[in-house]
Order: sequence, then structure tokens, then C-alpha cells
Amino acid sequence: MFSTFKATICKAFKRLDTIKNENPNLNQQTWFEIQPCSTINMFGKQVVITQPSSSFLVYLLGVLTTAVGIYYLAIEDGHMSRILWGWSLILWGVGALIAGTSYQAFGYQLKCQNRSVCRWTSWWEVIYMMFQQVSMNVMLVAVCYSCTQGELLTASIIYAVACSIIYIILTFIGGFKPIKSWITFERMVWFCAPIMFFFMGLNGWRYFTLGTAVDLALLGSWALIWLTMILFWIYDYLGWTNKLWEAKRIWFSENDVLHVVLIIWAIYLIPMAEYIVDL
Repeated sequence: MFSTFKATICKAFKRLDTIKNENPNLNQQTWFEIQPCSTINMFGKQVVITQPSSSFLVYLLGVLTTAVGIYYLAIEDGHMSRILWGWSLILWGVGALIAGTSYQAFGYQLKCQNRSVCRWTSWWEVIYMMFQQVSMNVMLVAVCYSCTQGELLTASIIYAVACSIIYIILTFIGGFKPIKSWITFERMVWFCAPIMFFFMGLNGWRYFTLGTAVDLALLGSWALIWLTMILFWIYDYLGWTNKLWEAKRIWFSENDVLHVVLIIWAIYLIPMAEYIVDL
């Protein structure tokens, strides 16, 4: 009975592989043509590292963001807002490490090795999106502890919990069924966008009416995140990743743009911590 259950679970997870790659010509040979790769010896085995420079940036972001989250927990001083910021950033950082493992560093092993056509995605990428979305929901409550009280704070907690549960359920369904549109980066952004609009509205209104330092500091944080997304989409829309690679063999992707600005954002959060206190 256990073996049957195990086989059923494994089959459900493998359904993700049935989603067709948008590039049917992407295989073990063409993988090395469209992006830089290096082969290293790891534990006695030859391992392909995809996009080495990009891998460095995303892992740096993951480690740095996790470290900043731990810093917030270390100085929490009884403030729930700092505690929640800490856990939000840890989730964000771990998510970045998970993402970098599949999107960049070990993508060849996870999605292409020994396959006639490379996989469109992997469970590493699906799990990353869950971490990222839940991180935003925890951040929502953290901000509300600093900037709201009463019913609005309670509503933010209910929303964060409900949104996290709904997103995780939908994402697992999207992976098991599978439903491609339910497990895209764009769908994850769609879930996170209302929170970002709320942040801008809340802290913008509070700063212009109260002139509080915490709101100005938070507005700076949101401005950096918005800048990250805007630069990401512009860079991607203009196709500069492929243009640089094909013309000059220089690799700097839209993901690198995103990660560089987010590294700056993570550094910005360090001095911001002193302003994060419960209302």
C-alpha cells in the first residue's frame, strides 16, 4: 500500500515535466550556445555551472538578504514588526537561493541533462515562487505593525494568511495538474502587486500627513523594488540579454539587472532597521 502511495505521489510530481518548453529546440547541445556555462569538478564529478556570473549574483543576493533577516531578528527588542521583517527577509533570501539553483547554477542538471528537449521548469522554481509570495505576505503584516493599528492590522493578518494559503494551494495544483499559467513568474507578481500598491499608498499618505521618518524610509525601500521591476521589464523588452551575448559574448541578463538592484535594496534595509518599530 505504501509503495502504491509513493508511486502515485512521484507520478504527480513528474506531471510537471509534461509542460512543453516554449523553445522546442532547446536541448543538451543548444543549452551551451544560448548562455555561458562552465564545467567544474564537484565531489569527484563533472558538473555544469550555468551562467556563472549570474549564479554568483543570485547566491550573493540570497545570502545577503538572509543575513539581513537574521540581523532584524537579532535586534528585534520586542518589536513584532522587526521580527516579521526578519522572517520575511529570510524567506526571501532562501527563495533566492532556491531560484538560483534552478534558473541559473544547476539548471542544466535539473532541466536538460539526458533529455531530448529541456524541461520548461522544475519544482525548485515552483517552490521558489511560494517562498517569494509568502515572504511578501509576511512583509505586509510587518509593515502594518509599524504603520497601523486595530482593524486594519487585523485585516492585514487575515489577508496575509489567506493569500498565502490560496497561493500555495493554487501553485501546487498548477504543478500537479499541470496548469502552466498558474506557476509562472507573472502569476506570482500578480499576487504580490496589490501589496506593493498598498505599501506605496499607506506610507505615501502617512508621510505627507504625518511626516514620519519610518514612512520615508519605507518609501525608499518600495521605490527600489519598483525600480527593480521597471528595469527588469525594460531590459527584457529590449532584448539586451541576447543582443549582448550574440554580438559581443557578454553575459548580463535581465535577471542580473533585477539581482543587482535587489542587492542594493538589501543593503539599504540594514540602516532602515532602526526606524522599524511597532506603532
